[in-house]
Amino acid sequence: MHVFRLSTLCRWTAQFTTLVVLTAITSACGASSSPQGELAENQQILATCDPAAPPASFIQLDGTDSNNSAAIAEERMAAIEPIVQETAVCSGHLRIVAFSVSSAATAVLFDGPLHLDGATDNARLKRVPALVSHVMGEIKKEYEPAIAALPLGGSDVTAMYRLAGEWIDQLGDPFRLRLYLFTDGIQNVGVDLGSQILTDQAATELADTFDVPQLLGASVTVAGLGRVAGPPLPSALVEGLISFYNALCKRAKAAHCVSVTDYSVGR
Repeated sequence: MHVFRLSTLCRWTAQFTTLVVLTAITSACGASSSPQGELAENQQILATCDPAAPPASFIQLDGTDSNNSAAIAEERMAAIEPIVQETAVCSGHLRIVAFSVSSAATAVLFDGPLHLDGATDNARLKRVPALVSHVMGEIKKEYEPAIAALPLGGSDVTAMYRLAGEWIDQLGDPFRLRLYLFTDGIQNVGVDLGSQILTDQAATELADTFDVPQLLGASVTVAGLGRVAGPPLPSALVEGLISFYNALCKRAKAAHCVSVTDYSVGR
């Protein structure tokens, strides 16, 4: 006959409780990276998609020297991935280019539809992570060669609006443009934005001198303003850049305008 002491029973109970708690914590911490977590996340993204206007995601990367460092490249890749993910979930089209002195001085990193077939939404969504991983691998592989292929001599950021307008016109309905300009904002072709501190009024007046296409219904995000490979730019200069690019976006009559200093642009 076995006799259990109360102390032994309490110890076993405590150990079992600890195991249950640790298992629950481990499951919770790993939920976001599990297949179930990825599917749930993509289901949430799918709920925000507009089937009548899939995204035409155009990412433009400033390839001039002031933008080039390992840290900036890493930040850009981290910002690009959720854009790729959302474009894939919403069955959109993705184009990524690097640029320097003009809209003609570009190098393509990726261009193609991100559409997955499947009998059901869940069947299609389960294939999204593999597609995102493949596309990100292609982008990372092409990033440095594309930057290296660009001509030197300056940065013409505002010209990229015209390139975006031409691209969405070519792509046509039903796509809706989502433009992402990853740049420090220091244009020096036509106007030198690194040599002047702009007030809100001066930024608006300067933006009004530029001929930009009408991007009706588009969303425009300019990210990385003031983020340079060298010493940090004066905060007043960076604030002027934010004002200028916000004003330029409004001049293009885009539906949504965001101008920020970091690359964590979110969705």
